[in-house]
Amino acid sequence: MRPDLKVEGPIQYDAAIDPKVAAVKIKTHSEVAGRANVFVFPDLNTGNNTYKAVQQATGAIAMGPVMQGLSKPVNDLSRGCTVADIINTVCVTSVQAMQAKQGAGAAKSAAAAAAAAGVPQAAAAAA
Repeated sequence: MRPDLKVEGPIQYDAAIDPKVAAVKIKTHSEVAGRANVFVFPDLNTGNNTYKAVQQATGAIAMGPVMQGLSKPVNDLSRGCTVADIINTVCVTSVQAMQAKQGAGAAKSAAAAAAAAGVPQAAAAAA
């Protein structure tokens, strides 16, 4: 367990990211509402649709899906991915492979792997 992490939910997406919407919708004290930075969706379809909508609407760099917990580093690409998406995924997968070879694969998160690869901060949705 990580008591230092603030986890709440379910919170609707608009209330999770917009403090003004959160103030109207969330009637209890919340340290997450309006400031959430990690989103967990109920199924693959919802997560996939949401991250693609955010990526297209904002021009954000979307990383993922980044798979963890497998015996070998394997990641996936969308049929609609760009060259930049391919390069970012190759960078993350390469770092995962290097960490696994050094025995540190499980100790690092996908975000740390992306940072180690020099990939810019990314907007991602967990499915």
